[in-house]
Amino acid sequence: MGLLDGKVALVAGVANKRSIAWGIAKAFDREGAQLILPYQIERFKENLDKLSAELSKPPMTIQLDVADDTSLASLREAVSARYDALHILVHSVAHAKAEDMAARFLDTSRDGYHFAQDVSAYSLTALTRALHKPLAAAGRASVITMTHEGSVRVMPNYNVMGVAKAALEASVRYLAFDLGREGIRVNAISAGPVKTLAASGVKGISTALHSTVERAPIPENITTEDIGNAAVFLGSPWSERITGMVLYVDSGSHILGI
Repeated sequence: MGLLDGKVALVAGVANKRSIAWGIAKAFDREGAQLILPYQIERFKENLDKLSAELSKPPMTIQLDVADDTSLASLREAVSARYDALHILVHSVAHAKAEDMAARFLDTSRDGYHFAQDVSAYSLTALTRALHKPLAAAGRASVITMTHEGSVRVMPNYNVMGVAKAALEASVRYLAFDLGREGIRVNAISAGPVKTLAASGVKGISTALHSTVERAPIPENITTEDIGNAAVFLGSPWSERITGMVLYVDSGSHILGI
């Protein structure tokens, strides 16, 4: 038996085999969950179908744009039509304009700021609100999002995304307060540097990976499997009294002063 047997879990953000969301999806599948895997645009579906062949059970797949309310409504209808309850929701979605991450934060454009906040922070609230009814029906549901230490410390080349992650973490706390009486807990995982295609677009990722090995209390870089295992914990009954928390999975790097 797995920790998530009988659970239905939606994992938003699977882009490729190296993505954090895919590491979480694989861990959930290993523990017995039935998966729902949204894809952003039609051309991503073929890749998602190939990945899905590696799972023990075929997932439900559906197109989703987290920045579009009509798309979110369609997701709600599709999930509710197929399942009586949604036990786990994983939000692993973030994006910002490349020029706004590369430039000084001072030079962030208004449109770029709004875009990063909408896709990377507000989308957690929008997605949770869209799926509120099936989450509440689960009795003990878990919402999990992905954040980064750039929310609380200045990380060169992270810039507007760090500010978006700060808003995301505040959203976790307020959602945890709003939804706790309905049995829905809301937490975040703050992952250390990990080799993903998305991370490769952030200047300095190689230095961050090297720094973990050189300086972290556990001198090893983390993997998407490590993050997946942490998500299993937060999605399982083992964490039923934990909400509003940021769980660091970073080999202990966040405790260092410099």
